Amino acid sequence: MELQRIVELVEGKIVVSGRSSPGSGVSVTSVYSTDLMSDVLHYAIRGSLLITGLNQSQVIRSAEIADIPAVLVTQDKRIDREMAELARAKDITIISTRLPMFTVCGILYEQGLRSSRE
Repeated sequence: MELQRIVELVEGKIVVSGRSSPGSGVSVTSVYSTDLMSDVLHYAIRGSLLITGLNQSQVIRSAEIADIPAVLVTQDKRIDREMAELARAKDITIISTRLPMFTVCGILYEQGLRSSRE
């Protein structure tokens, strides 16, 4: 699914445009949602969208290692400057939404995206 479609579905906004930014033609094939970055490193698959409630630089470092092109931060958490700069440097897109993680997962599941663990 194209990131632009995901942004529309979750009423989100692009905070940092990376290589997978809307309009780039890059799509995500699955979703992994967690606040545990150790789980990202262990379970997420390449090309997934990471959904998290965390707004820390460690999220971007984990996404880079797992080759995740985009991170969706829930509940309108403020993206601090350090996280945004690291995302730009690593070419990772950050999307922010006011919706909670559970709701975001439900919306994307209804639209056909599945967990990277299925």
